[in-house]
Amino acid sequence: MTEAIERATDTAQAVRVPRLQDKVAIVTGAGSGIGRATAELFHREGAMVVAVDQVAAGLTQLPADRRMHSVVADVSKRADDERVVATAIERFGRLDALCNVAGIVDRLLPVGELTDEVWDRVLAVNLTGPMLAIRAAIPIMLSAGGGVIVNISSIGGLFGARGGAAYAASKHGLIGLTKNVAATYGRDGIRAVVVCPGAVDTGISLGGEPSPRGLAALKATLPASPRAAAATEIATLVLFLVSDDASFVNGAAIVADGGWTAA
Repeated sequence: MTEAIERATDTAQAVRVPRLQDKVAIVTGAGSGIGRATAELFHREGAMVVAVDQVAAGLTQLPADRRMHSVVADVSKRADDERVVATAIERFGRLDALCNVAGIVDRLLPVGELTDEVWDRVLAVNLTGPMLAIRAAIPIMLSAGGGVIVNISSIGGLFGARGGAAYAASKHGLIGLTKNVAATYGRDGIRAVVVCPGAVDTGISLGGEPSPRGLAALKATLPASPRAAAATEIATLVLFLVSDDASFVNGAAIVADGGWTAA
């Protein structure tokens, strides 16, 4: 009996079809953190991946084969986003999923300490960049009869004290952008979902010394026993949302914060 169960298990594992078999996905921020974990997981699940990052070094750590194509690009620039989408079509012939993962932080600067330069750059990368990529991808997805867009926001997009003013504004805006895309293109077979992680162990720097006022506001929100997620834990959620298993999930803002905001 035991041998029969083992044979059945082995057979089931042998015939398992990867969840993204032959799908084509763009993943931004793929050089590190959640972006890299997502690109690697998609690749393992059978997808052809266009991995995008502004820094070339991180992209060299990704699997090197015909199903993983790296592109160095600044997602805040329209020409770069259009080039990335065009690359996916030229190399793989289609586009099934766009995952806007790239993002930056702002040293927890409250508005009274915020500079124009920090505001402009954070909004450009965290909000304008995803909009530009989505705008470039929408015609391709419309012509194909559908697609999936997953944006990475933050619990800082739901609550004011989980980041500085620019970060919170950009992540709130990204949630609104996602919902608008879902509402206006859902009937065309395009799903748009936004993930709102809490603390994630990605090694990302605050970009300098944090604001004492902003840090105090953040610490006041911390749970008694916080745990940072591994990047792979968020990537697994993104995989589910892109897969056909999430076919009825559209316009949702999904919190993955280990219960940080539950209390």
